[in-house]
Amino acid sequence: MDELHFDGKAVIVTGAGTGLGRAHALEFARRGAKVLVNDLGTDSTGSGRSSTSADEVVDTIRAAGGIAEADYHSVEHGEAIVGRALDHFQRVDVLVNNAGILRDRSFKKQTDDEWDLVYRVHLLGAARVTKAAWPHMMAQGNGRVIFTSSAAGIYGNFGQANYSAAKLGVLGLANTLAVEGQSKNILVNTIAPVAASRMLATVLPDEVTSVLDPTLISPLVAYLCHDTSNETGGLFEVGGGWIAKLRWQRSQGADIGRNGEMTAEGVAASWDEIVAFDRAEFPSAIQDTFEKLEQITSHPFDWVN
Repeated sequence: MDELHFDGKAVIVTGAGTGLGRAHALEFARRGAKVLVNDLGTDSTGSGRSSTSADEVVDTIRAAGGIAEADYHSVEHGEAIVGRALDHFQRVDVLVNNAGILRDRSFKKQTDDEWDLVYRVHLLGAARVTKAAWPHMMAQGNGRVIFTSSAAGIYGNFGQANYSAAKLGVLGLANTLAVEGQSKNILVNTIAPVAASRMLATVLPDEVTSVLDPTLISPLVAYLCHDTSNETGGLFEVGGGWIAKLRWQRSQGADIGRNGEMTAEGVAASWDEIVAFDRAEFPSAIQDTFEKLEQITSHPFDWVN
């Protein structure tokens, strides 16, 4: 297969000073993209501030003959980040929402500040940068957006209620933007990576993180952002050289309301049927839910787009 190039493309990577973001930035630059390396320079908890990490990545890209600029804004200031890319590159073709922090603590002990900060970086920040880039991608009739979710958001993980909630919120945002962007050739996908990083170091032992090289995540991101890919609305687990796509699964369920049994007792009596997956379905759009309800109720749901 021919090598996938990004010549002439302008790419924004948030949280690109270390770990996954750094790997993404270097991968795009290696393939010919002009890269805006965004990083606030905080530690893994969101504390502190420094330009050093972003500058180091930019220097590395330039030393290899690539084109890169640094940006030090918080992702809460999405307009400023996108504005800097436009100032330097005059366009935005790809946005990789990667910036993140942790404030891990059991839900009982978690403070409002710990909740709010994680939400603002992971979900609000990703939304704001994307919102700023969106009209430019629409005007171009082309764009690629990557959101970064997490297995913690998909499955849950002790001590990460704030992080998990934000990361599943990211998935909901991405799924809706995939629907809204498709007519303008703006393709939106979500990754749930497992890779050695400052954040993962807090929950996994060294012998595990040593085999989870961040550079094993970036090839998937590059492919999903290339013009030859038509994938959108996807969710992918990726780590250690392994990639898999996830999808929703729904049981056939039980139509207990038709027989007048929609009571707590009726639910209890039908529970085994409700949770049985032997005849599972795989819904992929909101229309699938309303089609099911239309079958059950015999009422049309034509108003659903």
